[in-house]
Formats: sequence, C-alpha cells, structure tokens
Amino acid sequence: MVASLENHQPHQVVIVGGGFGGLYAAKALKTANVDVTLIDKRNFHLFQPLLYQVATGALSATDISAPLRSVLSTSKNTKVLLGEVNDIDPKTQQVILGDKVVPYDTLIVATGAKHSYFGKDNWKEFAPGLKTVEDAIEMRRRIFTAFEAAEQETDIEKRRALLTFVIVGAGPTGVELAGAIAELAYKTLQEDFRNIDTSETRILLLQGGDRILPALAPELSQEAEASLERLGVIVHTKTRVTNIENDIVTLKQNDQFKEIAAKTVLWAAGVQGSPMGKVLAERTGVECDRSGRVIVEPDLSIKGHQNIFVVGDLANFSHQNGQPLPGVAPVAKQEGEYVAALIQKRLQGKTLRPFKYTDYGNLAMIGQNSAVVDLGLIKLKGYFAWLFWLLIHIYFLIEFDHKILVMIQWAWNYLTRKRSARLITGKESLALTKSEDSHTSTYTPTNNRQTVNV
Repeated sequence: MVASLENHQPHQVVIVGGGFGGLYAAKALKTANVDVTLIDKRNFHLFQPLLYQVATGALSATDISAPLRSVLSTSKNTKVLLGEVNDIDPKTQQVILGDKVVPYDTLIVATGAKHSYFGKDNWKEFAPGLKTVEDAIEMRRRIFTAFEAAEQETDIEKRRALLTFVIVGAGPTGVELAGAIAELAYKTLQEDFRNIDTSETRILLLQGGDRILPALAPELSQEAEASLERLGVIVHTKTRVTNIENDIVTLKQNDQFKEIAAKTVLWAAGVQGSPMGKVLAERTGVECDRSGRVIVEPDLSIKGHQNIFVVGDLANFSHQNGQPLPGVAPVAKQEGEYVAALIQKRLQGKTLRPFKYTDYGNLAMIGQNSAVVDLGLIKLKGYFAWLFWLLIHIYFLIEFDHKILVMIQWAWNYLTRKRSARLITGKESLALTKSEDSHTSTYTPTNNRQTVNV
C-alpha cells in the first residue's frame, strides 16, 4: 500500500533536485504563502563549477558542498526529503519515491544532466566524466595514482603511457582540467618524486570543433589556447575520438587515425538529460531532444501541463535565440528564480512575461594568474581575468563559511604552489598490478598495438 507523506495544505510546491535550479527556486519561495518540499537523492548542494579543483587536489569535496537542510534552515515553509523520485503521476499530481508519494499542486523538476558518451557507453569505464563528488574523487585517484605508478615503473614506454593524460572535450571543464593538471605536473609535483621527472608529463586536450571554448569570442579562444600551450598542454582541434579501450585512445585527425597510449583519459565532451526527462516524456507526452532534455514552453512549463516546470540542465529552452540555453549554473539559477516568481504571481491571479535569460558572460580558468572572461562588450584575459574568475566563484558559493575556507585555501595554494587535498582514495586506491616474476609493482598495458606520438 502506498503511504502519503503530506496533507494537501495550502499550495504544495514540490521541487525535485537540489542543484542550482531547484535550490534557487526553493530559496526564492522562502516568504511565499506556499509549502515547499525539496527532494534530492543527496543531502547536499554541490558547487559543480569547482569540481575540477577537487579532481586535481586543490580543494576538498566539503569545501564546495553545503547540506541542503543547513542552506534552507531559515526557510520555515520548506522541508527537505532525502530520496530518489522514480516516477510521476500527473493525473493524481503525485511524485513517487519507492513506496511513498508526495502530492503537489506545482512541480519543479531540476534533476540536471549526466555524461554523454555519444552512444559509446562502454567508454565510461576508461574515461570518467565530472558531474558528482564521486566522479571528482575517481578522477583524483586516477591522476595521482598515475604519477605513483610511474615512479615505480622502469620500462620507458610504460612510464610514458602513465605520464600521458588525455582530456576529451575543450569546453570550460576540459580547459580547466588541462590547465590544473599541467600546473600539477610542471610545478607542484616537480620536487616530490625521485625516479621520474614530472616535467616529462604529456597533457593532450582534444576538441572536435575548430577551436576550444566555442562559447567565448574567437579571440579569447585563441588566447586560451596560447595560454594552455605556454603551460605545456598539447591542444588538438578538429580531432575526434573514435575508440577508447585498454589504455589506448584512437583519434581521427585530418582523415588519419592515430593511437595514443595513455593510462589516464578524462571525459569532458558531452552531457545528456537525467533519466527524469524520459519519465516526464512517458507520463506527460512531452518531447525531448536528442540529448534527452525536455522541450519546455516560454514560461518553462511543459506542453499540456502548466503546473509542471523543468529548469536547469534538463530543460531545452530554445525560445530566446533558436538555440537551447547552455547547461551552466547562471541559467539554472535564473530559471529557478523565474519559476518561483511565476508561482507567486499565479496565486495572486496574475502572470509573468515569458522567461528571458540574461547572459552576464562566460569565463574559464586556464591556470594561476591566467583566465579568459567574455562579458560581451568587455573582454578580459590574463591576470585581471583570473582575479575576476576568483571573485565570481567565491560570490556564487552558497554558504559564507565555504567562501572563507575556499579563499584561504586558494591563497595558500597561490603562495606555496602546493595542493593539500592530494589524497588517493576510492576504489582500488593503488591501481598498480603485481608482476608475477617480481616483487615490484608495475603498470602493465593490456595490449600490444603500436602507437604514435602526437
């Protein structure tokens, strides 16, 4: 028998997902005459734009995570439920969590996106993406384990593979990962090992399009590429990955195929809507795009269901310029706040104009003292862009104590060039295999195909 968790008291707003879209909707409803229930399978909000710093040891996961109950503790009309919504019944206006249901008058779905391997889901095993804390910890494990294994490897070719890092995708995440790994290899770790020279590390950044950071102005893309190359990153544009298997990455470049032996491959190339998009499509008949994002109306509701809204990375909002809005935090934040305002207007018998996203600009960190910022008429690069990047990210961190902690950690990293969160944790915390004829741990590739240098 399905049990009900709530009585249908004033206007019930249920929010599924505690990311930027869901959390900012809940915060904006703090003083509204509604009851809000926020449901998430995690008990914390994660500041995803800084996940790459967890993956490269600059910050710990707790620095960029805030408990949802703590963030919403002063919102007395809001309750938080820990659980995963696995179904929705639009006829009875209920969301289903296992054997429990939560009724709603208005539903906001903000469950975000996951990695897309463009139909090659088997690549996930070899090339982790970066969307969750677990993803960041797994990336960190692979990055630092590669250096540890190289320290013990005597075979030159095997060591070369261990010190080769391939990053697929050159949007902000890929660019920031490449820059951070370069600073690790060429600065932070240089004095820490005895048998290897970490400056021999190769970092390859691969982009299918004709330039990196395609959302920025072309001149800033060029500046970012030049900055990465000064750091030691090898940038390849117009390059597509055709296979990832057994520590071999196969590339197609200028109609030629190349193979690269690389122990560490990191994925930053694509995303697709969360499974809730498929649930909504099945239950409401709403259409989804090829990436699994829900096609929404100008007010972010879904067709035929004015009381169901989709915000953030799961929403395909193409009413502004004919193209879907990017899956970035500012979009989700503005969408969540808009829906919260619309709900309050509707309760007053009023309405709002269609949603309109205000683009305040795009930015990406390259490395210490280096970033690019595109604010439309104003474009920054280098040191001042780096300072702007720091300030913006501090500003958007949710809780005050996290702002202070991150500022202190960044200041220490800046002065010492050290990264204190370089712990190897997670599954197989030491990815070294034991040789049968030796007591020395070595990394052993699983194939003998010839590779080429790029």
